Amino acid sequence: MDIIDTFVVLKKNFYIFLFIAAFHFSSTAQVKPVKPVNDEVRTVKFYPNPATTFINFEFEKNDINSNSLLIFNFIGKKVEELKIVDAKMTISLIEYYRGIYIFQIRDKQGNIVGSGKFQVIK
Repeated sequence: MDIIDTFVVLKKNFYIFLFIAAFHFSSTAQVKPVKPVNDEVRTVKFYPNPATTFINFEFEKNDINSNSLLIFNFIGKKVEELKIVDAKMTISLIEYYRGIYIFQIRDKQGNIVGSGKFQVIK
């Protein structure tokens, strides 16, 4: 078995893993309560999940203008960083590849105040 055959087998196994992981997601909106350091419980709502061309995020009023939304791909590379300027944000997924993405909501100091994951299917 040469290196190309090994790569093909690893690639197939990776896609099987992603397919199995996809069953852990719901197709309804998800609400993620988070308890940050200052003991305030915050929630973020994101839908649809899995997503195809866009995903919506709904934030609490106290997150507007003070926090950032960071999106990472499954291997941890930052894909996008956006300042939260509205209670509802719609993000286009046209440039996103199929897979699982992790999002973080960070305050001005860089502390994580919320996180979650979503899936892009195409």
